[in-house]
Amino acid sequence: MCMTNIILKKEGTAYFRNPNKFNVMGKIIVLILLTTFPLITASQISQVDEIAPFSEGLAGVRKGNQWGFIDQEGTLVIDFRDDLVWNENADNATSGVKAIRRPSFKNGRCLVKKEIEEIPVYGFIDTNGELVVPHKFLNVSPFNDGYTTGIIYEKVLQGRNEIKMEVYKYKFHEVVMDTSGKIHEYLVKPENIQMRKSRYELPWLRTKMLSKRLIAVRGNDNLLEIRKLDLR
Repeated sequence: MCMTNIILKKEGTAYFRNPNKFNVMGKIIVLILLTTFPLITASQISQVDEIAPFSEGLAGVRKGNQWGFIDQEGTLVIDFRDDLVWNENADNATSGVKAIRRPSFKNGRCLVKKEIEEIPVYGFIDTNGELVVPHKFLNVSPFNDGYTTGIIYEKVLQGRNEIKMEVYKYKFHEVVMDTSGKIHEYLVKPENIQMRKSRYELPWLRTKMLSKRLIAVRGNDNLLEIRKLDLR
């Protein structure tokens, strides 16, 4: 026997409903909602090739050649991208970009790379994934105590040649820079950097920050000089 419930009376007329019918309809509605709006659950990242150690609350995760960042709750806070700097065979004996094994944040900054006229150049993003230091370095170290050293370049128009083609000259400086992108010191002028892809080689860094007040500079004789800095 099918049970029914009276739900309303009006002017002597009784309205009835069939609970079994409503149960079926309810299940259909719930199924549609679940299909259209999946339940929100804890974020889950799978099929990851590599996970870097946490640094400043974020850890790099790699899928193929792309890296993203998760927070300590496992939420992907910076989506997977292919411009983060890393080297599967990092060279710990050197400094600069070739020494970076996995992407990580230092002083709220992480290195990114792009090509300009087929030459790799480097900048820095913040923890929101936004570019805050433009791509201007040919080689650079991660930040430490708010500063870094790196080689920047400037392309200067010299004029036009006899066939009206623009002629450029490149200027290079190894500098001390803070996390805002402000240059505090011009240290040395690197030489013999060829800015054609076929002849380009990554220039090596001749300077290294020792502290906020000291920096080591390698001379042409390959010997180190310790200089005092006045960073304000």
